[in-house]
Amino acid sequence: MGGISVWQLAIIALIIAILFGTRKLSTIGSDVGSSIKDFKKALSESRTSDHNLD
Repeated sequence: MGGISVWQLAIIALIIAILFGTRKLSTIGSDVGSSIKDFKKALSESRTSDHNLD
């Protein structure tokens, strides 16, 4: 009790797909993916510059 089951997640995903459409979801997914990639790259560059300061 209190947890979210797989069926509930599937229903939520289906409702989101119906509301936004699959094309919009793929665009959002690629935007989120590129944002995460850019964040990791910036974090890596920050760590590299911190090591160069030592």
